[in-house]
Amino acid sequence: MIKKTLYFGNPAYLSLRNGQLVIKLPEIVNNNTLPQSFKQQNEVSRPIEDIGVIVIDNKQITITSGLMSALLENNCAVITCDNHSMPIGLHLPLNCNTTQNERFQHQIEASLPLRKQLWQQTIQQKISNQAAILKVCTGAEIKCMQMWANDVRSGDIENMEGRAAAYYWKNLFREINGFTRDRNGIPPNNILNYGYAILRAVIARSLVGSGLLPTLGIHHHNRYNAYCLADDIMEPYRPYIDQMVYSMVKRYGENLTLTKEIKSELLTIPTIDVNIGAKSSPLMIATSQTTASLYKCFSGEQRRIIYPKIE
Repeated sequence: MIKKTLYFGNPAYLSLRNGQLVIKLPEIVNNNTLPQSFKQQNEVSRPIEDIGVIVIDNKQITITSGLMSALLENNCAVITCDNHSMPIGLHLPLNCNTTQNERFQHQIEASLPLRKQLWQQTIQQKISNQAAILKVCTGAEIKCMQMWANDVRSGDIENMEGRAAAYYWKNLFREINGFTRDRNGIPPNNILNYGYAILRAVIARSLVGSGLLPTLGIHHHNRYNAYCLADDIMEPYRPYIDQMVYSMVKRYGENLTLTKEIKSELLTIPTIDVNIGAKSSPLMIATSQTTASLYKCFSGEQRRIIYPKIE
């Protein structure tokens, strides 16, 4: 079943009742002139088991401890945002798999050659997907990117990822004067950042569901990064976000801001269709296939990660 993504951008009281997320509006709850029956009729509820991601984007949202526990027990990723509406925090469950300790051991004991081979596969698919998006969006020449994808060696020791990225970003938004991919750069960097944050939460949720540690990466290893493995595994998925943002630039212009309409579109990321395993699946389902295959690589059951392919 496809889990829902819920966004809360206005003041609200969020609580738990009978396995349901209950949404109450402060202006109704605190209005003593309204009858109790009217207040109850204006409550909205959602089954906890149907929710995959929640985005909290208002300082005046109250969420109960009971609701937070229920969300995490059902492997829901809870994202909190800063004063600029940018995702700043991610809450995930500590225990979401019955054989978690065994899986942790396989992950921790993965050899360096194996991790390098997995990173090679990851970057090969990332560059291939970037090339496909570049061709679809701009019609740019991509033979060089296909060559770089084929030339990625174990561990990507020659940094084909960086070479491909320089070419990719130069051509994807070539009509925007002065654009470079920089987290703090000019638009649409802000929109890319938001989309990547949603993607990162979905990947991290799938990793936890597969009994893996999101912190222990196969390539990323920043001591201050709690989601190194999520940052690794999301790489081949990033081009899907790039395509969405490219489409937004074409429709709304290059000076994009995080409007309600743009946020709403980015919050559909978990449900966009991707091609994985020779069939089309919602991205959230695909990420679970990817993380399940990653564990099988750690345990020695298979040798390749299953990633989506953009044709």
